[in-house]
Amino acid sequence: MSQTKVIEIGLVLYPGVQQAAVLGLSDLFSVANTIAAEYQQHTILQVTHWQSPAPDRDPTRTGDGVHSSCALSALILPPTLSTPVIPDRGDRLTQWLRDRHAQGVVLGSVCAGAFLLAVTGLMAGRRMTTHWKYGELLQQHFPDIDVDADRLVIDDGDVISAGGLMSWTDLGLRLVDRLLGPTVMIQTARTLLVDPPGREQRYYSVFSPRLNHGDAAILKVQHWLQSTQAKDVSLSTLAVQASLEERTFLRRFQKATGMTSTEYCQRLRVGRARELLQFSNTPVDSVAWEVGYNDTGAFRKVFTRIVGLTPGEYRRRFSAGL
Repeated sequence: MSQTKVIEIGLVLYPGVQQAAVLGLSDLFSVANTIAAEYQQHTILQVTHWQSPAPDRDPTRTGDGVHSSCALSALILPPTLSTPVIPDRGDRLTQWLRDRHAQGVVLGSVCAGAFLLAVTGLMAGRRMTTHWKYGELLQQHFPDIDVDADRLVIDDGDVISAGGLMSWTDLGLRLVDRLLGPTVMIQTARTLLVDPPGREQRYYSVFSPRLNHGDAAILKVQHWLQSTQAKDVSLSTLAVQASLEERTFLRRFQKATGMTSTEYCQRLRVGRARELLQFSNTPVDSVAWEVGYNDTGAFRKVFTRIVGLTPGEYRRRFSAGL
């Protein structure tokens, strides 16, 4: 018999956290587990709560039947009904979140939880969303972040931000899709009567990099590629970022991520290209340049191979109508 794999998703209980979102996310993952079992999957999601009682103490984990050997895969910062919390950058929770991210844990925020994610400094130079009501405030406090409050969910691989109070359903389904697969995600959405992200085919799929492999040098490169949008993907540059010799880097990168560095960078670039095609009117050739391709023909071939649609077909099908 196959051994059951337990994957831990942590919910951070900071002062003023919206309990409805905490309980709702817990229920959503419970429903997903039930559906996964019906499909005879051998992976379950273990939901734990991380209590942060004081600014000078690390959060402590609680949860019914916490599995001692499960791997923490994601931490979610739920919304709050109170004024957004903006802790000091030296706060213990802030440092704890940075440390978990450095270990490969995906960080997610919902609504005003974006402020707790932003203060970590991990979003500098990157995009994130929050409730439209807080978009301007978030931008004022963190001018180095590209705040796009028009977006419901921004999935940047190692960090995911969701917009309004109820967008915890979207973030939760995104994680179910990653961890249990699109079939379980769709059935979970149908059971809960919420709109599922339509990703039953590969042209809907979002690249979800493997981050919890435990190789710190490779994880450092992955974070660097994410933050720089994979603009420089030369082997020599990547090896320097990892402080490894090129041959060693290639071997360890493929072992850690399950793909070559070339394929990995192609998927990051294509992910960025899809967003530009969907949410801007930038010409396809300019999109290719924007994501790092000097040869637009090569860009079109890579895009079509990964997505299953040409860039033009993808835009016609998924354009936001700007």
